[in-house]
Amino acid sequence: MKIQKICILGGGTSGWMTAAGLSNKYKDLDISIELVESDQIGTVGVGEATLPHIRFFNQALGIDERDFMRATRATFKLGIEFCDWGALGDSYIHPFGDYGEPINGVDFHHFWLRLLQNGHNFRLDDYSFPILAAESGKFQIPGSDNTKIGSNFGYAYQFDSTLYAKFLRSYCEDNGVVRTEGKVVDAALYPETGFVKSIELENGTQIEADLFIDCSGFRGVLIEQQLKTGYDDWSQWLPCNRAVAVPCEAAGPSLPYTRATARPAGWQWRIPLQHRTGNGHVYWNEFISDDEATHQLMSTLEGPALADPKQLYFKTGKRRKLWNKNVVAIGLSGGFLEPLESTSIHLIQEGITALIELFPDANFEGSDAVEYNRRMDLNFDRVRDFLLLHYVATQRDDSEMWRYFRNMTLPESLQEKIEAWNARGYLLRYEQGVFLPPSWVAVMAGQNLIPSAYDRRANTLSYEDVLRKTEKIRHDSHAAVANTPDHGAYLDQYGAKAAFEPLTVPSAPAQF
Repeated sequence: MKIQKICILGGGTSGWMTAAGLSNKYKDLDISIELVESDQIGTVGVGEATLPHIRFFNQALGIDERDFMRATRATFKLGIEFCDWGALGDSYIHPFGDYGEPINGVDFHHFWLRLLQNGHNFRLDDYSFPILAAESGKFQIPGSDNTKIGSNFGYAYQFDSTLYAKFLRSYCEDNGVVRTEGKVVDAALYPETGFVKSIELENGTQIEADLFIDCSGFRGVLIEQQLKTGYDDWSQWLPCNRAVAVPCEAAGPSLPYTRATARPAGWQWRIPLQHRTGNGHVYWNEFISDDEATHQLMSTLEGPALADPKQLYFKTGKRRKLWNKNVVAIGLSGGFLEPLESTSIHLIQEGITALIELFPDANFEGSDAVEYNRRMDLNFDRVRDFLLLHYVATQRDDSEMWRYFRNMTLPESLQEKIEAWNARGYLLRYEQGVFLPPSWVAVMAGQNLIPSAYDRRANTLSYEDVLRKTEKIRHDSHAAVANTPDHGAYLDQYGAKAAFEPLTVPSAPAQF
């Protein structure tokens, strides 16, 4: 028997992205989709930076990039700048693109390591077009000629997530999704199976469905409050448990990258949008008070604040099952990993994609849920490891938090990757996981984790040939950036710039 009714509990980015993905995929089938959300319950609404995969999500929905960018006040994003992570005073950019290009089938970083061991001091960043473009405040859409330096990179967006949800709501309602205003106060379960039969709203309305998608945020109204699924607490590895966020007026030209600056008890983000700059301080409350964390954030803003600071509380980890019975948890209801690498929206997207690929019949074969949970577990595990890498690949010991990470026992999966890199610059590859080898190179090399050796196949070329080939890549990268327009000018030229009055940003804290 086919599923006939889907109920999505919760709006925000996760709810409306889920509704958009499902309604686009199943709009020609006899499946009705109802999204229930309450204006009484705010959304967290601070996730404003993304990974390149969001482009393909929007493209699959048939969304015009310019329309999307104008509606969400988006800027382009070439990567993330990390300041003070490896050591105080250091900085590097994690780009959405590779370094150089393979030579004779060997990854470029091995040739850079060979040069390094022979006394050359060019930065690895000098061989990356997206890094050089970001540092220069420049951007253009990659070209179609893959033989050219300025064509082989990815990009993402920095946008207002609240406006993105609003944009997707309009898209979904055009696709037949029904939005119901209401606060869920109870749910009924089938006694023989424990599956969710219906939810009950505050006004007494009952909504039945075959499949429920829980996008209710940290509360996990169905996945946890009703099904008691349980939570894997990862605080031992990612102990930061609070954040304070505030928007401020934009100062200077809009930059095509996000910034993450390490602090004594956490880190601070800066995300430039067209109309404002998003700021936040993620921290571990064992080593800094809420007032101190807020003061540190407010004292480093680049422009006047546009709202009161918003306080957020969280526990890193994930549900033990993201698909339990006939409930699938997507977004914060499924888990939370701090937004150091802009993975929150990506994990939503992974959840939607896996659900579409494994979409069940109404009899809910157990193998579908098992495979879904396996995939999502891997995605969460590998994001966790990548985030943790930033904290442990460091020379810092200037505060209690950094000393904690210097003495940490790592997950075996991360320890293996670090050991393989340290030995000879080798990168363990895996089928599932968002971060490809260049991302691991960016963080490990950027935070001064330099291998003691390199792939000996890099010695098959003479040293003079290596110098010649690498210098051409470096020269071509710098030359391509010189011919790239400024980011702000390109937004105008491309037709992505919004015409708007300064927005009033709500100051009330989100409820979750």
